[in-house]
Formats: sequence, structure tokens, C-alpha cells
Amino acid sequence: MVLLDLLGRRAALGVLWALADGPASFRALQERAGGVAASTLNTRLAELRGVDLVMRTDDGYALTADGTDLLAAGEPLIEWVNDWAAKLDPPAGA
Repeated sequence: MVLLDLLGRRAALGVLWALADGPASFRALQERAGGVAASTLNTRLAELRGVDLVMRTDDGYALTADGTDLLAAGEPLIEWVNDWAAKLDPPAGA
């Protein structure tokens, strides 16, 4: 349950999701994650590195193998959320 607590913190999932596009410098990651505050990003990166989901590389920050596996495991949930959201927001004219 520790991981679920971590993932529920502000910007944690956003950071992981932003790294799905590949490694990024701190500033690029900050932009990809929606302009999250630098202090929040720094804290989340430290936490995510501490549980081996993110690593520091020559190119900036990147997902570890476990981080990549975690995002892949979440794909069915993302599909469900997209289907659910479509039900709540029908197309115009419907």
C-alpha cells in the first residue's frame, strides 16, 4: 500500500506519465508534467527514485524497468477511464 500512497500524491502520476515519452531534463519534465512547481517536482522525483521507478541518467530523468512495467500495468485502467469519461461527456448533438 505504500506505493498507492506515493502515487496518490500531487504530480506523482503526472511525472511518471510524462516520462513515458522518454528521458527528460528537469525543466523539460516540469513542462511535460503541466508546469508543476519545482519544489513539488523535486520532492516527487526524490520519492520516485527512492522506490526505483525513476532514475537519473545522462539525459535527465527516465523511467526504470519497474516504472515502465507500472505504466504498462495501468493501461487497462486508462482504457476504462476513457470509456467512462466518454459516457459522461456525449458528443455534441447527441
